[in-house]
Amino acid sequence: MDDPRARIDAVAAETGFSGVVRLERHGVVEVDAAYGFADRAHAIPMTTATRLGIASGSKTMTALAVLRLVEDGALGLGTTARSLLGDDLPLVADDVTVEHLLTHRSGIGDYLDEDELDSDDYPMPVSVHRLASTEDFLPILDGYPTKFPAGERFSYCNGGYVVLALIAERASGRTYHDLVRDLVLGPAGMTSSDFLRSDDLPGDAALGYVEVGGHVRTNVFHLPVVATGDGGLYTTVDDVHRFWPALMGGVVVGADLLAAMVRPHSPPEDGGTRTYAFGCWLRTDSPEVAMIGADAGVSFASQHDPERGYTHTVIANTSDGAWPVSEELDRIIGIAEG
Repeated sequence: MDDPRARIDAVAAETGFSGVVRLERHGVVEVDAAYGFADRAHAIPMTTATRLGIASGSKTMTALAVLRLVEDGALGLGTTARSLLGDDLPLVADDVTVEHLLTHRSGIGDYLDEDELDSDDYPMPVSVHRLASTEDFLPILDGYPTKFPAGERFSYCNGGYVVLALIAERASGRTYHDLVRDLVLGPAGMTSSDFLRSDDLPGDAALGYVEVGGHVRTNVFHLPVVATGDGGLYTTVDDVHRFWPALMGGVVVGADLLAAMVRPHSPPEDGGTRTYAFGCWLRTDSPEVAMIGADAGVSFASQHDPERGYTHTVIANTSDGAWPVSEELDRIIGIAEG
């Protein structure tokens, strides 16, 4: 079966995939398809224009907002978190810098430790409707001891990206959401992307679905009502495929910071080929750059290789639905995951 669309249709049917898929090679869109329902209760079908959450995929947007502030002189990569946190979050070590946070090398304790939680748990210690601004996260970020000295090693940390959002707000005097809108989404032409309230979604946005106690339910009680620095932007495949050429073309940040952003800052773990940069994942065996995210009722992967000329994106409104489809796209373009 050599037809890419037929291959994706087969995997989608086999796995019950619900979401959107796009494969583009050398400027030609080879797959642009939607499957399943954006709203199961009302049988509203998914479309390729549906907006879906991308979980930690939007850490890339946080990193870029921070890098724009670095470019503008409001922050430096060596700026310490403490210099802007003041007396808040006293367990964050005094030597933790913006660069440590960007690269998940800060060593700070994580309020949402993915090694200890199932993605379909109810992890928030407060009602999620209380988490609408970045400052609202201060009480749930506090109280987690340092894991290791800053810079010692890589350890993926969601809380670190919320701290980055706080730092960005305090350095600029603007909200995190406005910073991302004005410094990243606007320049990249991502006109359909935004931070939507999960309890007031517009008609073109998909609900996320989780399985709890054998029942499939929406994820409205699992995630903050409005996303902040560690993930949760809503977007479309069109916007994601506008983002990559804008990023690589220097539209969002200039060449020097772009080069720093897309170089590895830690070695791969467990013999794999994935390593982390500033808010995005890299492969050690190719120039591919990726945004990847998963949370309760959300999974997302978008991979771009400017040398081989491909971009492929999968966004699902289930917790792990994106992975089989993304792996098939890798096979179609002839790469194997490590």
